[in-house]
Amino acid sequence: MALCLAISLIVKEDFVPYDQLVRYKWWFREGYMSSTGKCFDIGKATRESLLEFENRQQSFAEKNKIPLNRVDYLSDCELIEKFDVDCSKEGVAGNGSLMRLAPVPLFFYQHPECAVQFCEISGRITHGDQLAYDACRYYGALIVAAVRGESREELLSKDFYNKHEKWFGGKPLHPKIMEIAKGSYQKSGDNVKDIRGTGFVVQTLEAALWAFYSDENSFKTGVLKAVNLGDDTDTTAAIYGQLAGAYYGFRQLDQTWRERIYAKKFLSCISEWILYEGQQWKPKQSQKMMVLSLDTINKAFQNICQTTPFSMNYDSQTHTNVAIKSKTTANNNNSLRSSESKTSFHRSNSTNTQTSRTLLHPTISEGITQAPFNPSPMSTEKSENLPFE
Repeated sequence: MALCLAISLIVKEDFVPYDQLVRYKWWFREGYMSSTGKCFDIGKATRESLLEFENRQQSFAEKNKIPLNRVDYLSDCELIEKFDVDCSKEGVAGNGSLMRLAPVPLFFYQHPECAVQFCEISGRITHGDQLAYDACRYYGALIVAAVRGESREELLSKDFYNKHEKWFGGKPLHPKIMEIAKGSYQKSGDNVKDIRGTGFVVQTLEAALWAFYSDENSFKTGVLKAVNLGDDTDTTAAIYGQLAGAYYGFRQLDQTWRERIYAKKFLSCISEWILYEGQQWKPKQSQKMMVLSLDTINKAFQNICQTTPFSMNYDSQTHTNVAIKSKTTANNNNSLRSSESKTSFHRSNSTNTQTSRTLLHPTISEGITQAPFNPSPMSTEKSENLPFE
């Protein structure tokens, strides 16, 4: 889901909740962006929100006389704004929205107030309780601060909210999230037994921050501490990793882990691309979303494939060959921790701007597929429900 979110931000060059939900649905139904080619693990809350989204899409299509097989590819911004993207409800406070959050603060880190606001919306569309989306606001702000170079002491400060109150737009956090922001996770000794990495967003947030607080300046130590808490181990570690990764940077991660990570080149490409597009984004910008014909995009990609030294190709009965053309240049003016030398993407002059950075999902005219992956055939098999995510 984090990849779905990152790719939506890249392709749309903006925060478009409707498009995010579409990509989450593709993941749920078809395994889009899954390392195995299918959705093999989805929480109850997320699944229910996506089913609600599908129902709303059908009603919306009927009301606006949109062919059902085109409702995923809406290009009319005014029409999309009429769609109610809040597909969850109050009381849904699992940790699923928090575990996919990182692309939002990474994309909008130059505009902290926008980043925090978008973090809230990112969580709310699938987890409708204030606890869930306020956890996203607070954690998103921490990630933004880490990327902007704030010290460990500043990130762990019990006054973090007060010092960054402007970022939160004058909107206070839920009391339980505020309690965490004031340092409830800063425990040691016998008090650690109170830290639990469950599926409840409050406990998961506290557990992830405890792991960061007690990681002894080591990403590996922090991950192991998060996992060894038990309960919802992968989610706790994933949430820890978002903040710790932003703080430590890629080069400080365990070398063995870096070498063995799945789809490393693809993830590196996405990371650099989200950095580039985020640097171009400005608040309140007006953007037109484009839907091009499949034939037009395929012709553009054929031209790219013939000229580019770097391409990511994937072919199956349901996928179209795709490629990205990219060039990188050093960006010495950027202060991000994520790498020693920063890169910027330059669009190809030989193809349409939109098509040059668009990768195809099966049967559609825009999106990104599992290009570098080689998954098993896509499956619509429903995944087992988990109690919270």
